[in-house]
Amino acid sequence: MLKYLIVQLDDTSVSFCHYENDRTKANLIPLDTLKEAIFWSMKENLTLQFLYPDYVIPEEYKSEIAKTFHADIVSSTCEDENLRKTADVVVFDSLASIKFFPFNKEQSYVFRLTLSELRDNTQMLYSILPKVDRINIVLIDVLSFKDDDKSSYFECLSSLSDKIANEYKDGHSIQVNLLTDRMLLDSMNNCNAGDETIALCPDGNFYVCPAFYCDDDVRFNIGNITDGLVVKNPQLYKLDFAPICRICDTYQCRRCIWMNKKSTLEVNTPSREQCVVAHIERNASRKLLKKIREIGTFLPEKEIEHIDYLDPFEKLLLR
Repeated sequence: MLKYLIVQLDDTSVSFCHYENDRTKANLIPLDTLKEAIFWSMKENLTLQFLYPDYVIPEEYKSEIAKTFHADIVSSTCEDENLRKTADVVVFDSLASIKFFPFNKEQSYVFRLTLSELRDNTQMLYSILPKVDRINIVLIDVLSFKDDDKSSYFECLSSLSDKIANEYKDGHSIQVNLLTDRMLLDSMNNCNAGDETIALCPDGNFYVCPAFYCDDDVRFNIGNITDGLVVKNPQLYKLDFAPICRICDTYQCRRCIWMNKKSTLEVNTPSREQCVVAHIERNASRKLLKKIREIGTFLPEKEIEHIDYLDPFEKLLLR
């Protein structure tokens, strides 16, 4: 059942996930389309999320957006200073500017990084951990992940775990998606694009998520704001119809539909790289849980079992 509608306000709007948005020519969504989207979301009882461009959008757009409950997602380089300060989510495309950014615990922060950027600059994140309550780290080159990267990625997460454990020791229950989400979840918490979430883009069409609008190689729409949704084989976007994912316990995995389509040509089948990365994160979460329990009682009812594989497909083959 649909729960969220993401509205990409401009062709150049910020990406908050794995996909790249390389478009540089502004193309603002028509105001009438925006009004229709807000009205449609109200009828369908959906939560709205707006993706902003870096430039300041017109006041009449802000006025329409302000009429409804919503979440604002902006880039750390957004020129609208007030919006940047009050946004629900701020997205960074590098760690270069974090030293000067005014972090606060009222906002969530997304860091879109390559594996090497994260691995080589993990220490830069340490200084902001006491200042924030929620960080999402999004690897933008998961499909380039190699077997040689396994140990270095685990070591990177382990180092970050030490700092997170220190925050818990000081009474600060910070959330870092790659490590803490798995400790807190009892079931899959994927992005669920195409099932619980869809996107409306500047051309007036619905898409499974903004990635399917921004990436011409896999671009296809699922209807439009005037005629409604047309989702072919909607069951394929549901967890129950993902044979590998439904038996998996890497609950923090985003199970990115766009990466699925990009790598395997099937929206419900992940790449090996996604699975391996998610299982490394799972194992690092298990290690973090043990560290926090050395400090005191923490989630006594939760356990993350030891596993001897990183790719669940290997487990299927052994059955």
